[in-house]
Amino acid sequence: MVSKHLTIAAAIVLVTGLGFAPVAFAQDAAPAAPAADAAAPAPDAAMAPAPEAAPAAPTEAQKAAAVAEPTSTPYGLTHIIEEKNPVSLTILIILAVMSIGTWYIFITKYIEQARILNHAKAVDQKFWTAGTLNEGIDKLHKNSMFRALAESGVKASNSGNALVGMNDWIGMQLSHSLEDATSRLQGGIAFLASVGSVSPFVGLFGTVWGILQALIGIGVAGQASIDKVAGPVGEALIMTAIGLAAAVPAVLLYNYLVRRNKVIVEKLRSFSGDLQTYLVSSKK
Repeated sequence: MVSKHLTIAAAIVLVTGLGFAPVAFAQDAAPAAPAADAAAPAPDAAMAPAPEAAPAAPTEAQKAAAVAEPTSTPYGLTHIIEEKNPVSLTILIILAVMSIGTWYIFITKYIEQARILNHAKAVDQKFWTAGTLNEGIDKLHKNSMFRALAESGVKASNSGNALVGMNDWIGMQLSHSLEDATSRLQGGIAFLASVGSVSPFVGLFGTVWGILQALIGIGVAGQASIDKVAGPVGEALIMTAIGLAAAVPAVLLYNYLVRRNKVIVEKLRSFSGDLQTYLVSSKK
């Protein structure tokens, strides 16, 4: 009976051992599969193309050369000169001459006016404080307008005229000298007025010419592209700007010189009137 029970127990153990063995074997063998899968991509990795090399960074010399290299554009004053269009160059030269002439006349007239105003101060300090009329004239500058007036008045008082009274005769001679001095003061100022009134129209003609060239470029190309229009229109705008740059200073400087001339003329007239009174009274 005991042996029967042992036989049954052995059979159960055997069956149990055989049932769990495949499971354990399967559990032990399962981790080997990922290793095989991990090794599989090796051929694909070997066949993959190598990555492209990154472009080399520009050197300092190349950067400096790129910065130093000039870029030519069809919109500047340099392009107008390089293009050598006779109409554009003629307009540019005319405006340049107007501008240079304006500043030259202003500087010369300003210096001349400053010298005459200094002579006016010398009249009060030296002429009217002299002992005699001739001594006072000698103290004035040789090129002074006030000295020319004084000499003209003295000459008229010494010569006289039988047909005209002494007072009227001296006044006539001083008036002629005063007109000569005024004409001398006005010399060159009319050029500034001409530049102020004409130069904008000269620049406007350059503008019209530039727009005409733009329209011609559009007609030849058959389409209104930016490269056909930008250059001539930019040239037109530059001409307008140059015309205004020549006109505005000319007008301002003209008004400034005219105001100073009025001050000088008033001083000359005042001196002429005082001198006439002195000469007429000295003859009585």
